[in-house]
Amino acid sequence: MSKKDNSKNKDIKSKKVAPPKNIILEYFESLVVTLIMALFGMTFVIQAVTVPTGSMQNTILVGDYLLVNKFIFAPSGNPLPFLPQREIRRGDIVVFKYPGFRNDPDRDKQRGLIPYQINYVKRVIALPGEKVEFKNSQVFINDKLLPEFRVIGNMPTKDGLPDQESALDVKKFEERKPDQKYTVYYNEPTIRAALDEKTQVTRSDYEFAVEGKPMIVPENSYFVMGDSRNNSEDSRYWGFVPRELIIGQAMFVYWSCDRGASDGSLLGCITHPRIDRIGTMIK
Repeated sequence: MSKKDNSKNKDIKSKKVAPPKNIILEYFESLVVTLIMALFGMTFVIQAVTVPTGSMQNTILVGDYLLVNKFIFAPSGNPLPFLPQREIRRGDIVVFKYPGFRNDPDRDKQRGLIPYQINYVKRVIALPGEKVEFKNSQVFINDKLLPEFRVIGNMPTKDGLPDQESALDVKKFEERKPDQKYTVYYNEPTIRAALDEKTQVTRSDYEFAVEGKPMIVPENSYFVMGDSRNNSEDSRYWGFVPRELIIGQAMFVYWSCDRGASDGSLLGCITHPRIDRIGTMIK
């Protein structure tokens, strides 16, 4: 045997064969990586929220569970290069921390609400620097009518009482125009009064951007409203939403349960799914 062959054999002997990795250790490592990725995603990219009220009916139903894109809105309105980010636009459905009543903090105390802790879901109506006015069941931005597709949406009843957890009973009273990108709902008495030129539609509980008192949206703030206009406590009541309170944009429904049919428990939500709502994109 040559010296060359001997050196090769010595090299082979000197190399130790690594023992097979413990399968439990492999599963553990995979689990840790998965948890880290999930934690990163939930912290910076997506968030799951539920909808407990009907202020966005029928766009979002009570019992819908939403995934929220926390990454889409660029910080301070400056998109980072090569990333899919943009500024907040009119018509976006945003999730934000409830800012509280601007002019009357005692109202929150009376209802047991703590500002900046509960999540709200609304549609962006007016942007920073714009003049907004809500009058006669219509929205005006910089003195021009905002194109919204208005539909009659009456709250259904259950056992003779208003059923706030079920979808609104809807009917059209006018044709949709091409520039009306989304739908908003008013009950029938409100629409009939708005269409009657002799009737003046007013609400004493609105405080911001009411008829005859338009307001300018402050810098880095937004005016938001629910799509169910008769059943939404929004910027008309408590004021503007600062940019830093906005969490992200509602993307789609990943689960939905019929709260009216279930007993309100987690098990009831699982056993009474609304299959047709799962996977619905929010727009």
